[in-house]
Amino acid sequence: MQPTTAWQAMAQRPLSFLTSSWPWRSLAYLSGGVLVGAAAVLVFAVGLAAGLALLVVLIGVAPLVGLVLASTVVATVERRRLSLVDLDRLTDPHRSPDAPGLRGWVATRLKEQATWRELVFTLLSAAALWWLDLLVLGFSFGVPATLIASTSKETWPWTVFAVIVLLTSPYTVTSWAGARAVMARTFLAPRDRELGEELREVRASQSRLLDSFDAERVRIERDLHDGAQQHLVSLGMTLALMRLDVEEGSTQDELLTQAENQLSTAHQELRALIRGLNPPVLADHGLVAAIEDYAGRFPIPVSVDLKLPQRLPRKLETTMYYLINEAMTNIAKHSGATTAHVHGRYHSDLFILDIKDDGRGGLDPAGSGVTGLADRVAALDGRMRVSSPVGGPTLVHVEVPCRFA
Repeated sequence: MQPTTAWQAMAQRPLSFLTSSWPWRSLAYLSGGVLVGAAAVLVFAVGLAAGLALLVVLIGVAPLVGLVLASTVVATVERRRLSLVDLDRLTDPHRSPDAPGLRGWVATRLKEQATWRELVFTLLSAAALWWLDLLVLGFSFGVPATLIASTSKETWPWTVFAVIVLLTSPYTVTSWAGARAVMARTFLAPRDRELGEELREVRASQSRLLDSFDAERVRIERDLHDGAQQHLVSLGMTLALMRLDVEEGSTQDELLTQAENQLSTAHQELRALIRGLNPPVLADHGLVAAIEDYAGRFPIPVSVDLKLPQRLPRKLETTMYYLINEAMTNIAKHSGATTAHVHGRYHSDLFILDIKDDGRGGLDPAGSGVTGLADRVAALDGRMRVSSPVGGPTLVHVEVPCRFA
């Protein structure tokens, strides 16, 4: 799957990134930010001055309200501009007006928290962000151009410095564009309560479905443990009793030996199945211990680097265990990898997980294996990205919300 953000393109493919469209997209994003920010400063300055001047006669309230509502326009433009550096579409958090007409629209917008977040973002953009955009562009292109234009025998070291700055400008511009996009998403992305009722129901349905799968998995594990496993133990005891009446070295003795060996194999496979359905180490010691135990039994070497401040919430812990389990199974079956790596961290209310292998790559993002992983992540309101160029390596990147009690 192709990178969906400028940051991902730069981090995953630092060399081919230079020949892609991402540096130009980042440059367009920052250039547009300067124009939008400068326009916002002008509008706010005029509107604020007019509002304060007319406030004494109460007419000034209208310009001030207009400034608040103007921030929704700036936010709309910013959401569209974000598509330059982040292909994940940012939905509009505003709901339909409660009443028809301009008055109903204004009243609805003023009551929405999204409008006030957009006002804060617009003020931040006008006061600082566009200046930073201009500073980054000036340092990346203006300073090198000035130094190169004033080159002389005495200033050649500065010319070398200017060339270095110019050569690294795609990375400088893209780094700031990615950071700015993340900041914009923080303010402009809809909160859960602002999502449509239909989408909330879909997510609730996904969560219920995931809970039902977990409950069914526990039931199957209990039935196998209390039923089939006990029958196998009873069968083993019966075979042992039969051996007492069979002459050693006879045909019946050989058949009993074969039956006992097959029974032992079936018992081991059943125990492995039960352990996979509901591993005791996960319930007793948590995700880190469970993944380390699983990696120790994996057919190829797996390095595990999971660090968490405490145990994850039960639902998240269980889902992430089976997600890693499923991803590793896909690696063993299809990737041709010789090594794999699992890396996980908790940061800013997010559990961030990377699963990487050195296999042949070319993973189909529409395949059932990837779709199953994506469904698990979506049920937790998370995001998953896959990078798998032909020839490898393959990286599965997962981010899911995580809040400890």
